[in-house]
Amino acid sequence: MPRPPCCISASAPAMLCCLRAAVGVSVGAGVGCVRGRVSMAKSKFEYVRDFETDDTCLPNCWIVVRLDGRNFHRFAEQHEFKKPNDDRALHLMTRCAQTVMQELEDIAIAYGQSDEYSFVFKKKSKWFKRRASKFMTHVVSQFASSYVFYWKDYFKDQQLLYPPGFDGRIVLYPSNQNLKDYLSWRQADCHINNLYNTVFWMLVQRSGLTPVQAQDRLQGTLAGDKNEILFSEFNINYNNEPLMYRKGTVLIWQKVNEVMTKKIKLPKESEEKEVEVTRTRTKVVPLHCDIIGEQFWEEYPEILAEDS
Repeated sequence: MPRPPCCISASAPAMLCCLRAAVGVSVGAGVGCVRGRVSMAKSKFEYVRDFETDDTCLPNCWIVVRLDGRNFHRFAEQHEFKKPNDDRALHLMTRCAQTVMQELEDIAIAYGQSDEYSFVFKKKSKWFKRRASKFMTHVVSQFASSYVFYWKDYFKDQQLLYPPGFDGRIVLYPSNQNLKDYLSWRQADCHINNLYNTVFWMLVQRSGLTPVQAQDRLQGTLAGDKNEILFSEFNINYNNEPLMYRKGTVLIWQKVNEVMTKKIKLPKESEEKEVEVTRTRTKVVPLHCDIIGEQFWEEYPEILAEDS
């Protein structure tokens, strides 16, 4: 077999020829040696970078990335989600959000309900030089890939028929009160939507109304009216519904003690012995609680701490 023109044992001039042939340009024009390192010279095409928009987020602002399922009404129907709430789908969303927080540790808190999740990055985060496009694309792509990856853990008997899609947006909040009001708004939205959906699907599933008839029945009703329908017609006290449905899910970082079994060899003993070891780890923990009042923020002041 003929010997290749360049090989490991080739001389320095031959290797230089090889390098020239590989890059397709002369050494002087494209590749130069600087103290033993190869550095790429700028090309005439680099001016196209001037068209990139500076999307650096303002300093000293909370960076919120909110993602929503794209056309999830159809997705839920195609995959036979239970109405009005499907625990499998809600737990899967939370699992994906936990994965995002574990990968992007600058997230201070997250809140989710239905097919949306909001991720709050720390005020002083320097992650990717605070570029908005990096925040949004990393969060949405990590979440979407996690949704597909963990699907079978929650929908064991339901095949994923097609890939889900998620869109994202970024909003900056300069003050702690602005951020708290944003999260309060999303939790209030959770309550409003869940109360409506609970009554709506009771009218459809148990009273036999069509979706159009149920919608007409609820048109113009207030929260008190909906609660009355649930209690008087279906014997349901809305306040006894699971907190996950009514309040959504809050994700925070918490120190958790984990007990592990470890084999160790004690002095003057020939055989290993199993002992329990307690280790403290910081993990992403889901909570189902009220975040509109002050009690939550008083209990977890480190979330809004300036040096967090």
